[in-house]
Amino acid sequence: MKIASYNVNGIRAAINKGFLDWLQQASPDVICLQEIKANKEQLDLNLFAEAGYPYNYWYSAQKKGYSGVAILSKKEPNHVEYGTGIDYMDHEGRNLRADFDGVSVMSLYLPSGTNVDRLEHKLQYMADFQTYINELKKEHPNLVILGDYNICHQAIDIHDPVRNKNVSGFLPVEREWIGNFIESGFIDSFRHFNQEPHQYSWWSYRANARANNKGWRLDYGMVAQPLEEKLKRAIILSEAKHSDHCPVVVELEI
Repeated sequence: MKIASYNVNGIRAAINKGFLDWLQQASPDVICLQEIKANKEQLDLNLFAEAGYPYNYWYSAQKKGYSGVAILSKKEPNHVEYGTGIDYMDHEGRNLRADFDGVSVMSLYLPSGTNVDRLEHKLQYMADFQTYINELKKEHPNLVILGDYNICHQAIDIHDPVRNKNVSGFLPVEREWIGNFIESGFIDSFRHFNQEPHQYSWWSYRANARANNKGWRLDYGMVAQPLEEKLKRAIILSEAKHSDHCPVVVELEI
């Protein structure tokens, strides 16, 4: 089972940049999208069906043109869960889960902490999300949480760890949280297979950052520990350029 995740920074903009052609070529069984910035009604869903994804689920933010997540699948899931049931999270459309035989796949878009208020919001979200997942794993132990976590875990995950140590996304409190999240029973699938530096999934649009590979690894495929023996591969597809992020992929023997 090949599962991809992609923060598209606006699904309509990504489609205009060739996203659907790329999707057909990459051909994951399931793809989780973040930052779709659209409501379902604004999209031609036939385009996704024609690309091989007749089962597509959209969970938009209440605020138009903001946030939102989606899951596209070749196969119909057994169940789709919209949100977490926690109001302030769900208003921003940040969590969507599809349950299949043997695995539950979640598309996650954690908030960024770009200013003091949003940082407090992010820290609250992180704490409540951990509590939610602790409970969810009891019912769905084979959980794969893919998406934009808006955090670099370690110095290897960011191009300039010294200058960015006080920037949200690489703050000690954020790094500690994602470390604890992994310790709570998850595998960072990419680092499970690859310990090489300079592997990123997001680049600023400023200062030619992508061309110079001055990036951040913000996007993860977190795989619950019970699935460890089923992990086959995890990669970053940095050549896909429909967004300021690129896709990440996890392959499982399901």
